[in-house]
Amino acid sequence: MQRFRDTFLGEFAMKRFALCLTTILLMAGALPAQSEVIIYRASLSGLNEAPPNDAPGHGGAAIIIDDVEHSMAVTIAWSNMDSATTAAHIHCCTVDPLTGTAIPATMVPSFPGFPTNAAFDGLYEANFSLLDAATYNPAFISASGGTVAGAEAAFLAGLASGRSYVNIHTELFPNGHIRGFLALPPTGGTIPEPGSVALLGLGAAGLALFRRRRSRSMTTGRAEYGGV
Repeated sequence: MQRFRDTFLGEFAMKRFALCLTTILLMAGALPAQSEVIIYRASLSGLNEAPPNDAPGHGGAAIIIDDVEHSMAVTIAWSNMDSATTAAHIHCCTVDPLTGTAIPATMVPSFPGFPTNAAFDGLYEANFSLLDAATYNPAFISASGGTVAGAEAAFLAGLASGRSYVNIHTELFPNGHIRGFLALPPTGGTIPEPGSVALLGLGAAGLALFRRRRSRSMTTGRAEYGGV
């Protein structure tokens, strides 16, 4: 009976995961034509570091950019780490795509609320405004012309050109334990366990975004037609 229950729950979780993933793919085609929601993802490992390391640990990241709301949703998941995490950033912009190093583009010393004592496994989710100076590393703003608008433009250009990466730092590897360059699917890295949990969050975030826009569109429509 216990084995049957475990099998049933496992199949249910997989079906729910598939449903969430399908939902966000369908929503991408249902969004208004004048807007664009871009999803970047990365596969994180020590071998992707510079210099590379063979320490245990892997993870995944998904970054959702909304060019209408000027917003960014961040989901990072990791597992099998052998050292406590200390920080995480999105770095930008390397000289060449998919290689090299760059300064953190996002806030320092780390994403707010990122767990700084989590070893082995973890999940981080947060939303940020790309129009808020607090989203960026002050040094990145300075390097991008000294304005938030310049920082946003440089950041988005770095993402689009494959010159941005997610980096998780730990006590053993303060300069970076695992990292991965962000790219558009299908070239973007897949998200391993516990990345399936992260993608469930990604589907929920996309669903909330779609509902918010649908509600806004309906409100606008009522106003244009006398509230009918």
